[in-house]
Amino acid sequence: MHIRRAVSADAEELSGLLNEIIRAGGTTALETPLSATEFADWFIDGEFALACHVAEHDRMLVGFQSLSLYGDPPKGYADIATFARMTPKIAGVGSALFQETRMAAQDLGFEFINATIRADNVSGLAYYGKMGFETYDRLVGVPLSDGTPVDRIKKRFAVGAR
Repeated sequence: MHIRRAVSADAEELSGLLNEIIRAGGTTALETPLSATEFADWFIDGEFALACHVAEHDRMLVGFQSLSLYGDPPKGYADIATFARMTPKIAGVGSALFQETRMAAQDLGFEFINATIRADNVSGLAYYGKMGFETYDRLVGVPLSDGTPVDRIKKRFAVGAR
């Protein structure tokens, strides 16, 4: 597996990866598919994007992880988003990506990386826990687009740790 910085030319393939996850439902707070242009703006080169890394395996992009200031996080915090291809599922994508993301956060001078995860996203909660994120807050009953309330768990990683 090869990890590298995302470039605008990756947006088409990465938006397809993300949109498959959005359509499957149940794990991401994102509910509306993104065009390649929207994807690039949100994750690669838009106003709030800080760093985005991709994982490549057998000439296919199998995941990505981004740092951003989307949602106006507290001073010293960057927000993280992690997505891995559903099919084929490749083991170790998230762990490999996090090594690069953690270094990017450190290089950018952040104290913490924030992850906000749906409470019903069992695999996401387990992943961030495995990476060393600790729970520090809970947003209760945040409505989905259909009105269904779903809690959000806020976890943070101390960039200087490890």
